[in-house]
Amino acid sequence: MAVLLAVVVVAVAIPIVLFAGSSSSGERPEDVANRYLTAWQRHDWAAMRKLVQSPPATFTATYDGMDRGLGVIRAHFTRRAVTTTGDLATVGFHADLTLADVGPYAYDGSLRLSRASDKHWLVTWSPAAVHPQLTSDGRFTVTRVAHPRADILAADGAPLTVGVIAVGVEPRRVKDRASLLAALQRYAGADPAAVAKALDQPGLHPDAFVPVATLTDAQYDAVRPQLYPVPGTVFRSLGRQGVTPDLAAHVVGAVGPITAELLHQLGPPYAASDVVGLRGLERTFERRLAGTPDAVAEIVRAGDAPPIVLARKAGVAPQPVRTTIDLRVQRAAEAALAGVNHAALVVEQPSTGAILAVVSTPASEEFDRALDGRYPPGSTFKIITSAALLGSGVGAGQPTTCPPRFTVDGRSFTNFEGESRPSLTFAQAFTISCNTAFIQLGSRLSDDQLARTAQTFGFGAKFDLGVAATSGTFPAPAGAVDHAASVIGQAKVTASPLEMTTVAAAVQDGTWRAPNLVTDPAPTTPTTTHALDPTVVSALQSFMHDVVASNDGTGTAARLPGTPVAGKTGTAEFGTGNPPPEHAWFVGYRGDLAFGVLVEGGGVGGRVAAPLAAKLLTALG
Repeated sequence: MAVLLAVVVVAVAIPIVLFAGSSSSGERPEDVANRYLTAWQRHDWAAMRKLVQSPPATFTATYDGMDRGLGVIRAHFTRRAVTTTGDLATVGFHADLTLADVGPYAYDGSLRLSRASDKHWLVTWSPAAVHPQLTSDGRFTVTRVAHPRADILAADGAPLTVGVIAVGVEPRRVKDRASLLAALQRYAGADPAAVAKALDQPGLHPDAFVPVATLTDAQYDAVRPQLYPVPGTVFRSLGRQGVTPDLAAHVVGAVGPITAELLHQLGPPYAASDVVGLRGLERTFERRLAGTPDAVAEIVRAGDAPPIVLARKAGVAPQPVRTTIDLRVQRAAEAALAGVNHAALVVEQPSTGAILAVVSTPASEEFDRALDGRYPPGSTFKIITSAALLGSGVGAGQPTTCPPRFTVDGRSFTNFEGESRPSLTFAQAFTISCNTAFIQLGSRLSDDQLARTAQTFGFGAKFDLGVAATSGTFPAPAGAVDHAASVIGQAKVTASPLEMTTVAAAVQDGTWRAPNLVTDPAPTTPTTTHALDPTVVSALQSFMHDVVASNDGTGTAARLPGTPVAGKTGTAEFGTGNPPPEHAWFVGYRGDLAFGVLVEGGGVGGRVAAPLAAKLLTALG
């Protein structure tokens, strides 16, 4: 008997166990079951049909539906016990399947057979022959059960995201336009004239969704009892967005329907119906925030019958992302730049390098000029030039001159509004931001000295923030004119507002630290720090203090009572106009808070950017 078993197993490629009690002449039920299971294992539906008594039209589709619905990539069947009673027999089997999304799945089933003649048996088929729980109205499927998306968190654990609902109107459902407009105005803040105009646009389809307002989940819950019953109102979930406009536009980003490009990039288990992170931290940490959905193999039945769960593969639970953002500081920073377009503001904690707030206006633009903008830093770069001079032995009391014009190899450099002084010290030149004095002092420095000092303050560094960010560039000057221009932050020198904020933070703390935005998960690259010469730091702190505190300083608009504000203004020329347009800069610190303000094309830093910093600091108290 053992020899016979070995021969049969090889022949049908599945383990077969034979049982006593079958007829010694003609075909036995187990012989038919062996052939049936072997054909099933190789997906030979035609061979299976020949072993079935009156196979229904749905026979092949049922087996094919199991393979497709469950994603069967491997099937192995083992015949079990045979029970024969007269002309009827029941043959058990064990199915071992491997499902593409679920993994291993096994079940026990049975085949019913009847004697077709003295020597032949046939399978009496029903859906239960495929699976004991399958009925004629059932179908196999694998359902993806997604987990609730994890939050992006502020430094204190408060969520930086909020659910959003689009409030709209479906024209064909409107019964009383006046009542509708009044309700939308009162409960959703919609402009009645704008809503009416949208509803009257030519060619508007009666079934169209006409968006008129956006509410957070909390706002919607508060007005739902009043707004939902109004005929014509319709609502759609927009997923979620940042709790403030700028966080939504830049740092946190947004979620939305997956694009074809992202579907290709992300691959399994993502599907065309998914909502995913489209930009910002939502995009960078998509897999962490979304986790992996559970995969549930089940039999779905008609009507309201609950599905029959066959197997479940647990996914990966979503994990939150914690940032360094301080919501109080973020809201104050956004308020400071309210109404100021094409501007940027970064707030950082000098002692840790933690980014507390990021603002880039307008929030309607995805480009984050605060973190990823590249601008000539203008006179804010004099902090770095001063560090190089101090490090090379030039003292704060070094005498110099501030002529209204200074010429280098035929190129004339001037001061703002023609300012001049016959004599002053290095420190005083910093206070009044005299270009011509700095160009004279800067001639003592080599290109390499400037470049190395800029590098010490983070120029050329790679920032690992989880969103696009750039530091600064200091290309090698091409001759004396370029050198002179570079000394005052012009030529080809560029920096982001983030970079110049780190420069101010380094002066406050005495150590330059690469900025950080995400604390969990921990950054993959180690934090870069550069300790500064304490003597140089002390002098720079005095310089920046006087810019704001001294009556002839360029940053007096940032002067506030209480803890002193220290800073450096910048008015950086760009473009080819005559005179060229200017970016307004102001960078500085107050206590353990550093900031960088830029207004594109804003003009004079002390008059435009410094008051914005004062507005921020006043709000923070």
